[in-house]
Amino acid sequence: MARLLLEVIVQTLADAREAARGGADRLEVVRAIREGRLTPLVSLVRSISAETKLPLRVMVRENAGYAMDAAELPALRRAAAEFAAVGVDGLVIGFARAGRPALDDVARVLQAAPELPVTFHRAFDSLTDPFAAIDELTRVAQVDRILTSGGDAAPSARCERLRQYIARARGRLEILAGSGVDDDALALFAREGCVREVHVGRAARCGGNAAAPVSAARVRHLRELAN
Repeated sequence: MARLLLEVIVQTLADAREAARGGADRLEVVRAIREGRLTPLVSLVRSISAETKLPLRVMVRENAGYAMDAAELPALRRAAAEFAAVGVDGLVIGFARAGRPALDDVARVLQAAPELPVTFHRAFDSLTDPFAAIDELTRVAQVDRILTSGGDAAPSARCERLRQYIARARGRLEILAGSGVDDDALALFAREGCVREVHVGRAARCGGNAAAPVSAARVRHLRELAN
């Protein structure tokens, strides 16, 4: 059985150190984790990049919703360019409009970082037809993965939906399972092999509290489950 890739959300340098110590494979760097996860400071991303060799995916988002205000575009483009200059592994971005991915807004931001791979985040889960959206997103060259919960049902049902998404993607992009992935869900995903990559937030933190710091011991436990 393949080993699951474990991506951990971090919002401080201490979080990044703990995640790396615990055996994380990749980090998602954000600010304001309790407010929907927004664009972090470039100084933080630079510090984390200097501290760890782990790949960094960095959030580019100025509000907690899935729509981009036109006034936000300069800040989003500036952040994308700055993160590209740091040499991060990729960006995390996603916009939706009327139940479909707002690919024009995504393209406007990515003009500032045309070489960086992109994770289309959980705006995906707000879309009316996720299967059609997968086809649309595969036509965006920079999008190499989609972050999705696989639905709000029990982990077994989520696992089946994730399998369906992977089948629809047909290797054109990766499906990254996230949102509310706890120990039980992670163990099930690993046992069933329904995805290859898993994204965790609260589960990597002390007491499962989003406001708590990342714990190397928690990440190590998740790493063992993911193995």
